[in-house]
Amino acid sequence: MFPLGDASRRTLSLPVVTLGIIAINIFVFILELMNGDAFIAQWSLVPANVSVGRDWITLLTTLFVHGGWLQLIGNVAFLWIFGPQIEDLLGAAQFLVFYLLGGLAATLVQIALDPLSYSVELGASGAVAAILGAFTITYPNDRIRALMLSYPSNRVVLIPAIFLVGIWFLLQVFNELGAITMLDVANGSIAYAAHIGGFLFGLVAVRLFETSKQRARHGLS
Repeated sequence: MFPLGDASRRTLSLPVVTLGIIAINIFVFILELMNGDAFIAQWSLVPANVSVGRDWITLLTTLFVHGGWLQLIGNVAFLWIFGPQIEDLLGAAQFLVFYLLGGLAATLVQIALDPLSYSVELGASGAVAAILGAFTITYPNDRIRALMLSYPSNRVVLIPAIFLVGIWFLLQVFNELGAITMLDVANGSIAYAAHIGGFLFGLVAVRLFETSKQRARHGLS
């Protein structure tokens, strides 16, 4: 099954920030391929380092570093499916702030739970989880168009958005258990607490970012 996009609504503006974030993630991944593990270690977050006041910049940079193709493709795909609708609702500037704060909140939750950990935390998953949380509470009844690969012919079906949110969380579990990383980041991890923290941030914070005028413009009560 390959998700294609939201079938329940069309965005009113071009999702330039969503596209920009996707482009940055891909560009950084290319840099990873070129520079190897040293690059990943430099820009990924280690909770123990941040806890003692070192490498604060990694709170931001770790949101754009990925441990392998599967993690990158999963985050980019779900960002493209769910990001444009939230960007359209909030506006480009507010959406960018929301995305970055969602990723930061997710990372801080992980640090708070294990501040002395030397495990490398990396990936956009926490920020993407915030987008999923915002989408879930804003458009709970939307359906996503998806391509089903089946014999003897492929077909396009409509599936509930909440179902895809569950699939995304399962993909994170698969990434963690499978430890499939192209760059062999031996001490890297995908943080469950960060996913939950990001998702809860999205559920709550989207209401703080949006305005009644924006909701009315998109037909929301």
